[in-house]
Amino acid sequence: MKKIVVVDDEADICFLLKRFLSKNDFIVETAQNGKDGLALIESISPDLVMTDFRLGDITGTELLMAIKSKRPNVPVLIITGYSDIKVAVNVMKLGAYDYITKPLFPDEILVTVKKAIADAEAAQNEEQQYVAPAMSDGVSEAVKPARKNQSRTKAGYIMGNSEVSDNLFRQVDLVAPTNFSVIIYGESGSGKEAIAQEIHNRSKRRDMPFVAMDCGAISKELAGSELFGHEKGSFTGALQTKIGHFELANGGTLFLDEVSNLSYEIQVALLRVVQERKMRRIGGSKEIDLDVRIIVASNERLLDSAKNGKFREDLYYRFNEFTIEVPALRNRKDDLMLFASAFLETTNAELGKNVKGFSEEVKNDFLNYSWPGNLRELKNVIKRATLLSDGDLIEEKALPFEIVNYRRLKDLDDEPVPAASPVASLLSENADGEETKPSLKTVANEAEYDMIMQVLRDVNFNKSKAARLLNIDRKTLYNKMKQFDI
Repeated sequence: MKKIVVVDDEADICFLLKRFLSKNDFIVETAQNGKDGLALIESISPDLVMTDFRLGDITGTELLMAIKSKRPNVPVLIITGYSDIKVAVNVMKLGAYDYITKPLFPDEILVTVKKAIADAEAAQNEEQQYVAPAMSDGVSEAVKPARKNQSRTKAGYIMGNSEVSDNLFRQVDLVAPTNFSVIIYGESGSGKEAIAQEIHNRSKRRDMPFVAMDCGAISKELAGSELFGHEKGSFTGALQTKIGHFELANGGTLFLDEVSNLSYEIQVALLRVVQERKMRRIGGSKEIDLDVRIIVASNERLLDSAKNGKFREDLYYRFNEFTIEVPALRNRKDDLMLFASAFLETTNAELGKNVKGFSEEVKNDFLNYSWPGNLRELKNVIKRATLLSDGDLIEEKALPFEIVNYRRLKDLDDEPVPAASPVASLLSENADGEETKPSLKTVANEAEYDMIMQVLRDVNFNKSKAARLLNIDRKTLYNKMKQFDI
């Protein structure tokens, strides 16, 4: 029987989870604070830990890092309220397996718990089969056969079997054992963070933390605190000492996604830390020694950003010890159905379904589509399609409109654009058929029509995406399309 430790400062939650999970053949022990939870984890070596994010004595982040430092392979589930979901997602980047929101639903808990334990066992088995090799061509000979038989690695990244994938992972195998800083380039959704995680997993730092930070999602004011931490009282709102991402990653790997979004001031501070391998928390005086490998990612060329004054050139050269290009999904068509099958397998486990594959029509649609959102888009499409499917196969009716009709929409998009839009032609003549100078309303309508058409083409006529880009709701977009006969 698998062992689970539940840490929550609410006695009722501990009692209910223990009773429910025990009935489902798990051995469950509980603790009501972080200190007792850590002691319990040390004494019984659980297969899984479930912890509330808000504990009385320590935070969920501190408990997670303490667990990962001693037992890095134990999956941790974070229990959180809806208001803390953003925080919980950030904790997942620090190594938590998943989060569960309150109110707790038994079926959701059971599926997540079983999947977490199963994934941890699979990762451990794969790690035991991995043998650090003599690298004749830069690729592990021990890894090669496993790559052909399995679609995923320890980090859950889908490797693929094509020449494009082999070239990608040849570079990963080559740089992983070193301490080189790495720049990863690739389109949004192509798997840059997963590649960074894979580099970490194949390095000597694999048992130390992998910490990820999305530089594009953090405001200029908070970026310094997130990276370097701060001391209590160092600025208004600093109610307690905060450990930054550099400290959390000490001994391991720090991954900075969309690094070019950091402000100039933060880039200056980051350059000093990279050069000196020391840092101070904001408001602190103590220098902290650092041993952190840095991997950064960007969907734009950092050297171009440097030439345009957006990114410090000296910082770029510090990072540019090794570069990896992650190919777009449209350039990995030989691997596409392997990726799709792996996502289907994962989604079946999450949803408790048993969809076995894809119809021939769906396979053709997948191979013909351009996948502008890359692997992330493919994963989301398969999640939605699996949920909508009742039979053994995913059929076309479960796919989004833009995928099923991609060829037709692309043909329309490739047609020559008329000299004047329908709006202009309708409004440029008066009742007697005489040409008139366009009114301000005519010009405004024509500009509005052109803007809507351009955005719709850019998103392959996905109306939800178009509405968001146009900063209007879907109903307004539908009304405009009706007005302009789109």
